[in-house]
Amino acid sequence: QVQLEESGGGSVQAGGSLRLSCRPSVSLRTTVLIGWFRQAPGGQRELVASVDNGVLKYGDDVKGRFTATVDAARNRMNLQMNSLKPEDTAIYYCHIKHIGPTGDVTAWGQGTQVTVSP
Repeated sequence: QVQLEESGGGSVQAGGSLRLSCRPSVSLRTTVLIGWFRQAPGGQRELVASVDNGVLKYGDDVKGRFTATVDAARNRMNLQMNSLKPEDTAIYYCHIKHIGPTGDVTAWGQGTQVTVSP
C-alpha cells in the first residue's frame, strides 16, 4: 500500500504563492508518473502538473505560473504555485503510478485545500 504525504496547502490572497509537496512511501525510482491534480467544488479532477515517463506536463490554466520539480534526493515532488488566482481554489491531490510487485499501481493522496481570496 502506497502512502502519499501532502503538505503546503493553505489560504492566500490573489497574487500570492504557495508551495505544495508530496512525499510517497515508495521510492521515486519506481515511479512512472507523479503529479498534482486538483478538484474545485462541483468540478472535475483536473491535471495541474505531472511528470509522466520523464515528460513534464502542465494544465493549461497553470502554465507560466506553477512549477513542478522532482527532488529525488528527498523523494519528493514539489509544486511551486505563483500568481495564484481565486480560480485556483480547490483541493489538490498528489497522484502517482509506480511499479509494484504485480505491475503498475496507482495511488492518490488525501488532498490538501488551497484557497485563494480575491
